[in-house]
Amino acid sequence: MITINTTLSILLYAIATGLLLKQWLVVKSGSNKLPLYIAVAAVIFHAFTLLTVIFTSQGVDIGFFSALTFTAWLMATLLVIASFSLPIGCLGLLVYPFALVTLLFRAFSEQQHVLTDALVPGLQTHILFSLLAYSVLSIAVAQAILLYIQDKYLHNKHPSGFLQSLPSLETMQILLFRIIALGVIVLTISLLSGFIYLDDMFAQHLVHKTILSLIAWAVFVVLLIGHYKFGWRGKIAIKWSLSGFTLLMLAYFGSKFVIELVLP
Repeated sequence: MITINTTLSILLYAIATGLLLKQWLVVKSGSNKLPLYIAVAAVIFHAFTLLTVIFTSQGVDIGFFSALTFTAWLMATLLVIASFSLPIGCLGLLVYPFALVTLLFRAFSEQQHVLTDALVPGLQTHILFSLLAYSVLSIAVAQAILLYIQDKYLHNKHPSGFLQSLPSLETMQILLFRIIALGVIVLTISLLSGFIYLDDMFAQHLVHKTILSLIAWAVFVVLLIGHYKFGWRGKIAIKWSLSGFTLLMLAYFGSKFVIELVLP
């Protein structure tokens, strides 16, 4: 059901995206904070939407679309907070439309997976850090995509307003690896909390998530080691980032999609 909060959040995400497109592609200026302020309002209304769709009278809904829009909200919130001090506001071109789409999917879907029993605090911690790790590393992938576009423009010698408004290639790469490092820390906490609070991380219904998450963690760790020890960057960093993110996406949402939507 489309609520007032959902409608306002969708409209604000759309406006913020449109202003970013104008700011980064036409005006060639990165100083305007208006898209960021509008995005702040969008994530606030998005949060109010989550309070009603996730925390229901029957229990906590952890269904596919609820989890997806919660993750999108985390991504948008983290991006908004970081954008006040870091030059990564352009990532809203990818993050805000994603949040908008997840809200639409959740509004028009009746699919739910309600937990009627209260989650123990340890398990709540594991779930929160899992979604937080996915959100941070999703932002890293968005950064990697923009870095790829920037690198391609530079090699083809076709500067544009979009390219000129981005930070330097070196700054973009530094930001990418800082975000990845933060994501790895959060993912490590997520995995450790899972091994501590879950009875068996390799149980039949969890083994694929555990293995894929561990492989993804290893991919990002190898990437960080390769960068700081051997100077990996550019296309190598982008390929490893996308590979690690794909594994995490399959671990967090791949099986959930199949179990809850394909084979209900």
